[in-house]
Amino acid sequence: MNRAERMRSMYPDGRPNDEARAIHRRYIAGPLPRILPIAAVLEVRGRTSGAVTRIPIVTVRYHGDWYVVSMFGEKPQWVKNIRAANGEGVLTHGRRRPGRLVEVASDERPSIIKRYLFFALGARPHMDVRWNDPPSAFVDVADTYPVFRVDPR
Repeated sequence: MNRAERMRSMYPDGRPNDEARAIHRRYIAGPLPRILPIAAVLEVRGRTSGAVTRIPIVTVRYHGDWYVVSMFGEKPQWVKNIRAANGEGVLTHGRRRPGRLVEVASDERPSIIKRYLFFALGARPHMDVRWNDPPSAFVDVADTYPVFRVDPR
């Protein structure tokens, strides 16, 4: 099994298995979200449970703003939770601070998704487009992958 297949196998149906959850816990507890420019942790309240969940994410800078892309499209619970919370969450990106994730319109997504894939190496096996594909490929998948702009409060 090659690396990409192994990474895909850790997320059956877009949900992390036990091994991936262990990696997430180490990532969240470790120093990366505080020191690595693209590493972050998103805290969002569950729409049904009300419990706060922490999700390791990659943020990318594009034209002066920070963005988050859902590498599993519409499937992840964090996407549904952030929409239900009207974008409100807490982001640890350098330091822990409240913020708002504002969903980006589909026509603005292609360039951001391309930039995201350039930096988010771990997302590459999970997405239907490659980082070095032509711009038209990103236009074709723009509706598939939610993109959020990070607005700090």
